Amino acid sequence: MAGTPEGSIRIGVGGWTYEPWRGTFYPADLTQKRELEFASRQLTSIEINGTFYGAQKPETFAKWRDETPDGFVFSLKAPRFAAQRAVLADAGRTIARFFAGGVMELKDKLGPINWQLMPTQKFDPVDVDAFLKLLPKEVGGRPLRHVLEVRHPSFRTPQFIALAREHGVAIVIAGDSTYPQIADVTAPFVYARIMGTKEKETSGYSEAALDGWAARARAWASGAAVNDLDCVEPQRADGRARDVYLYVISGHKVRNPAAAMSLLRRLA
Repeated sequence: MAGTPEGSIRIGVGGWTYEPWRGTFYPADLTQKRELEFASRQLTSIEINGTFYGAQKPETFAKWRDETPDGFVFSLKAPRFAAQRAVLADAGRTIARFFAGGVMELKDKLGPINWQLMPTQKFDPVDVDAFLKLLPKEVGGRPLRHVLEVRHPSFRTPQFIALAREHGVAIVIAGDSTYPQIADVTAPFVYARIMGTKEKETSGYSEAALDGWAARARAWASGAAVNDLDCVEPQRADGRARDVYLYVISGHKVRNPAAAMSLLRRLA
């Protein structure tokens, strides 16, 4: 795990099953059933996308846990039926089923849960507040971390920032994305998804761009202010240690593992 003396920094990609990674990221002779084992030893975290589309079995979560090394962490995309609905406050039963469905088998390898809203979902302070109240602080004595991925510009308001801070929920920082960027720090951790890898760059990003994201990760981990991203409110250094989760997502996906590994080398 790369990091600072203050907060840990984990870097990864979205998922681990992607055919074009075979022979580019994965050795050509690696069997598919060993891809997670391999990926988890090159990266320090992975964001699981399959949980967004459907329920997984408890034994599946346990298998993922056992195939990965100590210190590795999964983040999960929450079920779409919970986070992508007209009335977020009605998601209580779906949220409860999700946490009762085996996800806690990840144990200490369970990282943040990403609740991704629809791009058309507008900010409704009453509904968002009610939804955030539904997100459990812990399950079975294990503390949980939640992050909200909002994708409509109406969320760029101090009222939303205040709500996220009140509930201790992070806001996804969308990097190099067409979605609005809200880089305000609202929780004891920071969660970034950077989406701008390009085919022409061997490491997905230019060296300067990778240096920039590595510097931001270090700043977040040490409680320094990051002032070169779009925030709703001015960011001030507070010196508070924060864990950082940064995922290279979308863009030219073939290059995403190379970008993540390049960031890890910078942070080593």
